[in-house]
Amino acid sequence: MTMTPSPASERVGPAFSVDGMLLARNKTREAIADIAARIRPGMVEEDAVRLAKQTLIDAGMALSWHPTRVRFGANTLKSMRQRSAPGVVLGEEDIFFLDIAPRLDAWEGDGGQSYTVGGHADQARCARDAEALFHDVRRVWLRERASGQELYAYADRLARALGWELNFDLPGHRVSDFPHAAIHTGSLADLEIPPSEMRWILEIHLRDPQGRFGAFFEDMLLGDAHYA
Repeated sequence: MTMTPSPASERVGPAFSVDGMLLARNKTREAIADIAARIRPGMVEEDAVRLAKQTLIDAGMALSWHPTRVRFGANTLKSMRQRSAPGVVLGEEDIFFLDIAPRLDAWEGDGGQSYTVGGHADQARCARDAEALFHDVRRVWLRERASGQELYAYADRLARALGWELNFDLPGHRVSDFPHAAIHTGSLADLEIPPSEMRWILEIHLRDPQGRFGAFFEDMLLGDAHYA
C-alpha cells in the first residue's frame, strides 16, 4: 500500500518519537507547576526568570530552544518577542504567566500558563478564560477537524464575546524533534489544513481591552485523554 506523504508543514525529523514528544510535553507541564509554586509577591521579574531556568536545569532539561519567559503585571500584555519592561515587581494582587520551551534530549517541549495572586477578579477571570478558550478551540479541532485558520478565527470570536482581545502575534507554531524550524516555520493560524496531533502548539494570549494586563496559555494539540 502506498502511504500518502505528510504535507511539508507537518513533516518531522529523524529523531521524532511519540513517546519522546509526550515525555517532553509532560515534563514541561510539571516544570510550569513547579516554577509557579515558587513565585511570590515582592519578587522581581528577572529573579523569577532565573528561578525558572534553574528549575529546568534541576529537572534535567537544561537545553531550551526559545528564551525562558516569566511575565509580571503589565508585562503580561507584551508579545513574546517584545522585551519586558525591567524591574517589574509582582504585587499582592497581580497576574503573571510562564512560557517555557525546554529540550528533553532530541524533543521539544513548549508550554505556558497564567496565575494570579490576591483577589483581583478581572485578572483571575482572564487567566481562567485563556485556559478555557484553549480547550474550547482544542475541542473544535477534535470535533470538526477545522483548519488552523478556522481555529484562530473561532478563538478570535470567542475572545471578543468574553470581553478580551486575542493577540495574533502569538499565532501557534510547529513542535517536533529539534529543531522544528529546520522543517517548518509557519504559524498554526495560517495553516490551511486541519492540524495533526502532536505536531502543533496552540497559543492563546488574551489582552484586557483597557490595557491593564493579559493572560496566556499554550500546549501541544492533543486529544482529551492527555488532560485530567
